[in-house]
Amino acid sequence: MKPLFSLDSVVSSIAIPVNPAQIRIRAGEKEGVWIDGERTVKVIAVQESATLEESTKQIGSFLNDEAMPALVTLNDEGIPTGIISSHQLFAAFLTLVQNQSVLLGTLMDTMSEAVTIVDSRNVVQHWNRAAQTIYKIDRSKVIGTSLDEHFASESIRLLDALRQGTSVQRVYHIPRPDSHVLINAAPIRLEGRIIGAISIEQDITELVRLNEELAHTTAHLHNLQQEMSRFQAADDPFYAIKGHSASIQSAISSAKKVAQTDATVLIYGESGVGKELFAKAIHQASRRREKPFIAINCGAIPAALFESELFGYQGGAFTGAEKKGKPGKLELAHGGTLFLDEIGELPLELQVKLLRALQERQFYRVGGTEPISVNTRIVAATNRQLEQMVFDGRFREDLYYRLNVFSLEVPPLRERSEDLPELVQIFIHEYSVTHEQSVPRIASEVMQALFDYSWPGNIRQLRNVIERLSILQENGVILPEHLPSVIRSHSNESLPPAIVSKGTAFSPAIASRPLPHSLYAPEPASTERERIVAALERTYGNKKAAAELLGMSRGTLYNKMRKYNINEGSFGWG
Repeated sequence: MKPLFSLDSVVSSIAIPVNPAQIRIRAGEKEGVWIDGERTVKVIAVQESATLEESTKQIGSFLNDEAMPALVTLNDEGIPTGIISSHQLFAAFLTLVQNQSVLLGTLMDTMSEAVTIVDSRNVVQHWNRAAQTIYKIDRSKVIGTSLDEHFASESIRLLDALRQGTSVQRVYHIPRPDSHVLINAAPIRLEGRIIGAISIEQDITELVRLNEELAHTTAHLHNLQQEMSRFQAADDPFYAIKGHSASIQSAISSAKKVAQTDATVLIYGESGVGKELFAKAIHQASRRREKPFIAINCGAIPAALFESELFGYQGGAFTGAEKKGKPGKLELAHGGTLFLDEIGELPLELQVKLLRALQERQFYRVGGTEPISVNTRIVAATNRQLEQMVFDGRFREDLYYRLNVFSLEVPPLRERSEDLPELVQIFIHEYSVTHEQSVPRIASEVMQALFDYSWPGNIRQLRNVIERLSILQENGVILPEHLPSVIRSHSNESLPPAIVSKGTAFSPAIASRPLPHSLYAPEPASTERERIVAALERTYGNKKAAAELLGMSRGTLYNKMRKYNINEGSFGWG
């Protein structure tokens, strides 16, 4: 028997074919018998078009205590306490089903999203009021018909739920050329068997239409922005750091405050997040802006040459040295700022010398005998966990505390995905000007693939990818095949045909919202636990500071600590 989803289903849908000669009903009467071999069964006549509700009420009126046994209720001692006739039980069951049916209908018609329920044959069982409005199809014309009669089979996401048992959450979908929705779809299971499927669709057609209008003004706005940037950059040293997410704005706010002081700054962040941009902006926003900003990469210079690069050398100090000697980076940055990038790569023996120079504010050139005094501000940066390196004996604890006067965390790109549309637009316009070509449109599935990717190389990697796309674009359109294979492999294979096929571009309005749940992989529990533990270690158990560092509320932090069984005492916090 096929699954039933409504009391409005007709009884003929569950009837078993029978030989009319087996049925005996006198003319004009409703009652008779069914002769099934040696068995005689009492029957009540109903029309084929009668609903389940009508037929159930009719058979209930014929129930009595002689036809079916009554139920007697017993207390714990086995003493009878009540009686329930078969008619009462049947009536209660029918009332329960009627109430649930009305509740379901009211719930679906109250929803602003389109709701569709089909049975295992893809025949529509429920089609709510919002579905009528979005798709302009009356309920009476849909219920009882196959969904294939109204939509192309390849555009029906419910078929995946029916045939493969797969679910989707907030996936962008184009069921019709003029309709754009975010769809949730799932199979309906009974004892492990799929008996139907349900979809809930949020209409975003208007947002897509607005995007088409917005796309026509993007190039003009960019030109205006370029003109404005020449003036804004002079007024705001942090203008070059793009993004309006809460995490990046929080980092910028902290950097602006510390820039007004001479405090040593330690910038944490993954490779490619823009640590040097922050260091330069801090210098430009400080009182030292008129003095030099000198950068040195501690991981790019061989250890044997690093000391002479940092401190300089006296004339004739070693073979090949210039006769007049050479000042080091620390000396060149006198009065200004010295940026020590990748400080975690500095060898231990050089860490001692750097610490002495920072503490005493003077040093000796290699081969020199006269001390050189400097007034240099230090800004250091690393993508390593210095606290762990201190614990492992790979970084001096005294140098760590000397550098870590003020720590600044620059968030990775995957934690500020809402900034992705802005960054993409900036880079795509930048490279369009560089390559002397018109600004290309970006297919929606390309942008979705960029969202799906985790960006281990952060902003630097994104910039490189956008330059590649601007080079490979065809006829003013960037397509999925232009993406690097590593990004394509992360993209969701269920994405719909590109909006760009209609001549539209990617919508920043749509993309700036949080991504659909199913479209990016949730952070593994082990990774999240490690981040929480690292934050608590960095803040020495200060949960308020750790929560701010993680970008979550203190209550959420407490809940996650309980979830991952993070015991404060095990870290020596007391």
